[in-house]
Amino acid sequence: MLKELSFRNFKSWQEIKDMRFAPITGLFGTNSSGKTSILQFLLMLKQTVESTDFSQVLNFGEEGNLVALGTFGDVIHGREQSSALSWAMKWLLPSPLKISVHMGEASKVYLEGHEIEFKAEVASNTGGKLRVNYLKYRLEDDEVGMEHKPETLGKYKLFAKSGKFKFTRIRGRAWPLPPPNKFHGFPHEVTSHYQNAGFLWNLQFVYERMFHHIYYLRPLRENPRHQYTWAGAKPDDVGQRGEKAIDALLASGQTKISRGKGRPKLTLEEYVAYWLKQLGLIHEFHVKPITQNSNLYEVWVQKNPGGASVRITDVGFGVSQILPVLVLCYYSPKRSIVLLEQPEIHLHPSAQSGLADVFIDAIKTRKIQIILESHSEHLLRRLQRRIAEEQFSKDDIALYFCDIKHGVSQLKPLELDLLGNITNWPKDFFGDSFGEIAATAKAGIKRQGEQL
Repeated sequence: MLKELSFRNFKSWQEIKDMRFAPITGLFGTNSSGKTSILQFLLMLKQTVESTDFSQVLNFGEEGNLVALGTFGDVIHGREQSSALSWAMKWLLPSPLKISVHMGEASKVYLEGHEIEFKAEVASNTGGKLRVNYLKYRLEDDEVGMEHKPETLGKYKLFAKSGKFKFTRIRGRAWPLPPPNKFHGFPHEVTSHYQNAGFLWNLQFVYERMFHHIYYLRPLRENPRHQYTWAGAKPDDVGQRGEKAIDALLASGQTKISRGKGRPKLTLEEYVAYWLKQLGLIHEFHVKPITQNSNLYEVWVQKNPGGASVRITDVGFGVSQILPVLVLCYYSPKRSIVLLEQPEIHLHPSAQSGLADVFIDAIKTRKIQIILESHSEHLLRRLQRRIAEEQFSKDDIALYFCDIKHGVSQLKPLELDLLGNITNWPKDFFGDSFGEIAATAKAGIKRQGEQL
């Protein structure tokens, strides 16, 4: 689970410092205030980690990628290409990482920790090529990494800040190391230059594994279709626009999902149908083959009890838009990190409120982490209510308000009390409901007076 994030000089953000993440993290705020940029930063790192080009320091993406951000000049704050982009992130492992570091033939030192921190800084050379200034991994009190040596252009040195061990060079291998792989990886030469550097791959692996468990759903999902083709493959996720949601449902088959102690297990299709009903969107939901042994499928829904079943294309647009959200929450592997942009889109207010209950259930039963960007007052109010009802702990949520002034984004943590009240909510952000009622009443009295 992602625990904390800091970065400097990314798009409209001059700095974010020690941003806390919880099982549910919500980003609210004005339009173009930088909310989405926080998600884009994580997605940029993910697509870089998963790129096959090890020489590409950062993958800014192109059409079809998770994000397409342009160039370093487009993402660096204020377009100041002389500035460096730096960041630090902490995350928790499901179980402590234990690393054995060999010191000579007999002695061993053990590094162990439940929390890992990674830091990096990237800058642009005069020729426009990106350079990693440093990368650092910290496990408890031990820090190891690589840093650029300004006196030898393009060359790096390995370092360890630890009272337990130090790197031991292999005799005759005194020359500097080549650049890192991407922004986070150690070059293969570390093991040929140092006797006891093999454990570095463990740190790199757990960092990459965290990004492999990040799943993302865009704000505008794919339109519903009359028919869906499924060839039997099991997709990794539901797709950026939810285009693989039906594939994921079919691939899950009769695999049962635990709902907690004392509650019956459900298939993914049953779970989705349950929540669609709870949200008040439909009464029944089924995915059926057109004919026996066919690879063509139709999605049928029953709007009301006793009503006729119709295809998903014949009901409100909100059903098809929320479907990938529900599928992703229960299809993604346990302890995944799910990024959602405007999950409430095209839902009526009551369903937006119910969506909060979906997320609370998902983090409890699937142990996933949800990071969402939203404009929904109804979703937020339901989260607050569940805290007051003690169905959900305020420690399991982190809320932020994003604003922008003079072209610089600002992040304001929202403070929750034990009753779910936000004690520092920006005035009238969701509108002044009492003021609107009073103004309407006043206008009505005025018109009545004019008619007399």
